[in-house]
Amino acid sequence: MNKYLLICTLVFSSFATQASNLINDENIKNQKNCFTHIFKDYATWRGFIKDKRQKRIKSEEKLSKGMAFFDSTFGEEKFNQYKNNLSCITFKYNVDGLEVSGYVIKPQSNEKKLPVLIYNRGGNGNYGSVVFGSMMHNLFPIANEGFVIIGSQYRLSRTKGVLLDEFGGKDVNDVIALLDYIPKIEGADSQRIGMYGASRGGMQTFLALKKAKNVKAVATIAGNSDLLKGLEYRPAMEKVYKHRIPEYESKKIAELEKRSVLKWVNDLSPNVPILLLHGTNDKRVSVNHSIDLAAALSKNNIPHKLVLYPDDNHGLIHNKEKANKELVSWFREYL
Repeated sequence: MNKYLLICTLVFSSFATQASNLINDENIKNQKNCFTHIFKDYATWRGFIKDKRQKRIKSEEKLSKGMAFFDSTFGEEKFNQYKNNLSCITFKYNVDGLEVSGYVIKPQSNEKKLPVLIYNRGGNGNYGSVVFGSMMHNLFPIANEGFVIIGSQYRLSRTKGVLLDEFGGKDVNDVIALLDYIPKIEGADSQRIGMYGASRGGMQTFLALKKAKNVKAVATIAGNSDLLKGLEYRPAMEKVYKHRIPEYESKKIAELEKRSVLKWVNDLSPNVPILLLHGTNDKRVSVNHSIDLAAALSKNNIPHKLVLYPDDNHGLIHNKEKANKELVSWFREYL
């Protein structure tokens, strides 16, 4: 799935054009409409993807199967529904002297202010960025249920050879900074804020929660709760940690424990309920991360709900609609 989402959205940021501002703040720059250029309609988007694939796929049968998968994942009817119902922009904002990219998705028309969800993406560096395909697949369905969604791409670039994404270090400031702009979003209720994240975004969610006192409910999808123990499940992640986390070689245990909510679960507020969603056949982030965290939450009397999807994978591809319903129900109840 990730391969197709990436292919069909490589040029998302470069094709957006100026949109009417959804965030009324002079510190927010370059607000641009998501539904423009190759994303102005489904036929144009699909045609672009087909042309791109034809250059590398010589088999007509494979090309036909790939486009059929594209249509089943997205589809013209679904695309038009979201384009008609939702407003979507990308924007730039400043954190710690760095320019960071973000996005806002919200229903176009509403008579009352809507609850806000801060979404924390997975991946690291440029990998896992929230592009148009992942917006449509993961975020549009939630926003369409009556939520304003705002998210950060995290600090992605490097400066003078220094990597800026610290995988749960200073990049958490990029999430916290969004809270200042929520009151400036048209139609957003700054008194009803939730936060959720997928994969690495689960870690970001709990790290941000330590500083964000006005978040009323959270959720994680395939989140990691113990990075050190997680290396037993997936040793290859150590390459990411070495690459991203400052002073990793000399402070490995301390730095991983800083990023592991299971090590400081007793610091979490008993007034912020937590939803944990996870597939039991997740090869990237073991389901044990959520099972162990749920046990710790119970021990510390922190309200929570654990939902496991038998035999499903990291992206919950077989239970996407069910997982979305869980998220919507959770945040409707607590926001």
